[in-house]
Amino acid sequence: TIPSLKREMRNLSEECNLEPVTVSMAYVYFEKLVLQGKLNKQNRKLCAGACVLLAAKISSDLRKHEVKHLIDKLEERFRFNRRDLIGFEFTVLVALELALYLPENQVLPHYRRLTQQS
Repeated sequence: TIPSLKREMRNLSEECNLEPVTVSMAYVYFEKLVLQGKLNKQNRKLCAGACVLLAAKISSDLRKHEVKHLIDKLEERFRFNRRDLIGFEFTVLVALELALYLPENQVLPHYRRLTQQS
């Protein structure tokens, strides 16, 4: 389900020491894909993984080994192949029309919820 996928996204992000703002951005990307009807049973985990990866790349100052660690974790948690993830990252990027920088009003509600929970 979507809530359980978002929970996985959050837990994984915390394990990789990603900031709440990064998780919030991943949530917004993910919800945009849901609203566009891009999610199905086959690709939903890849969608979630690609959203986390894109958010991490754009909002965090990740080094190469940190990106690799994140991909390892995504692969392990969501049980998909990294090659599929890397390929899907581009698919998600296109679906989001390359709009990875999000207006604050889209990110803030998630950010508030995340920071209040922890």
